[in-house]
Amino acid sequence: MIQVEHLTKRYGPNTAVQDLSFQVAPGEILGLLGPNGAGKTTTLRVLAGFLPATEGKVQVAGFDVFEQPMEVKRRIGYLPELPPLYPEMSVEGYLGFVARLKRLPPRQVPGRIDAVLEQCSLGEVQHRLLGRLSKGYRQRVGLAQVLIHDPPVLILDEPTAGLDPRQILEVRQLIKSLGGSRTIILSTHILPEVSATCGRVVIINRGQVVAVDTPENLSRRRTGAERLLVRIDGPADQVKEALGAVPGVAAVQEEISDGVTGWQVEGPGDLGPALAREVVQRGWGLRELRPLTLSLEDIFIELTTAEPSAEGEEVAA
Repeated sequence: MIQVEHLTKRYGPNTAVQDLSFQVAPGEILGLLGPNGAGKTTTLRVLAGFLPATEGKVQVAGFDVFEQPMEVKRRIGYLPELPPLYPEMSVEGYLGFVARLKRLPPRQVPGRIDAVLEQCSLGEVQHRLLGRLSKGYRQRVGLAQVLIHDPPVLILDEPTAGLDPRQILEVRQLIKSLGGSRTIILSTHILPEVSATCGRVVIINRGQVVAVDTPENLSRRRTGAERLLVRIDGPADQVKEALGAVPGVAAVQEEISDGVTGWQVEGPGDLGPALAREVVQRGWGLRELRPLTLSLEDIFIELTTAEPSAEGEEVAA
């Protein structure tokens, strides 16, 4: 549904986005994840046709964003970080205004307004002025105007920015409910946003792709190494020495949790059977042996503090 190939955007001597390539499948919710200033907003503005690219190719629903911009805009709903609202207009009046801008046939406008009011839970405020709404309701109105012409593709830039925890949860649930029937790409630097709403994530750093995968696979990622947590009934000094002597073990680090001592063991390949054999042969009791995964936060920090490679890293799903 969305195809981005070697996208580059420069502002004079400054490069905001460099050689970005990724795809979004029909019905998929994709998270564009990166720190502030990584190039997320620039990327979405190019996808929505608000900015021209310096280099590269972008297609939405089979139409080229640069050669067929009107066809693309008919098929997308774009929500910038600050929704384009007019405080002196009512919710219902504003949605009607947007519907006319989107060139909906007049006979369809009342039905579409009713539909998005219900979809975004705005019925109780439909006659209120936008300037008197809470931040959460204004964000919902922003999503409603995105949906008013029933587009197959949604492009959302930081859709929960500035909301309180309850409002964030409500907007996330709304976005997740829209997946499947629509293709959605949303940008964020908030990690729970990705885990809660997205089936796949593109992480960018300094304008370049550094990883593409599901949140679950990214959490299991450990740059060629496996980490295991081992808890053993045995003398600590001997345990550490024995674990470190197992072939392939690269590091052994003591870990104390809730007063219980364990060991983080790191090395390539499947270390579990070898570690278990060593413990049994020494006559110690093996209380726990399980793999450790990096949190999405760990992965994010690892990938966005390192210098991005020339072509970025594609992590297979």
